[in-house]
Amino acid sequence: MHEANAQVCLLVQAETQTALDNLDAIAATEGVDGVFIGPADLSASMGHAGNPGHPEVQAAIEDAIQRIVKAGKATGILTPDEALAHRYLELGATFVAVGLDTQLLVKATSDLAARFKTTAAPAPASQTY
Repeated sequence: MHEANAQVCLLVQAETQTALDNLDAIAATEGVDGVFIGPADLSASMGHAGNPGHPEVQAAIEDAIQRIVKAGKATGILTPDEALAHRYLELGATFVAVGLDTQLLVKATSDLAARFKTTAAPAPASQTY
């Protein structure tokens, strides 16, 4: 209880071009421990809605990671793409969320349903009394 405040970490999200334009000031803000980049919203804000893999978006993300690391702050990002996750870690990201809850749920439920589906019709019941 006495150490709770010392254990709190404040992360802010940078999800727009405006946030990236102000990233150095955001990272320099006292009390901010790290910046989490939101690629989906960022791509939309940059005119590439639904395409966080667009080269412009990726260049902005790489630059942001480098700037946050240079500021000495924790850097985070989310991607369902494992290759990109490794790339972000190589660039210095402190934490990478790999996977989306909805994708994981869809995969798990689809796998479960597939185990119970059968392609063969059930044999007719023949009862002899």
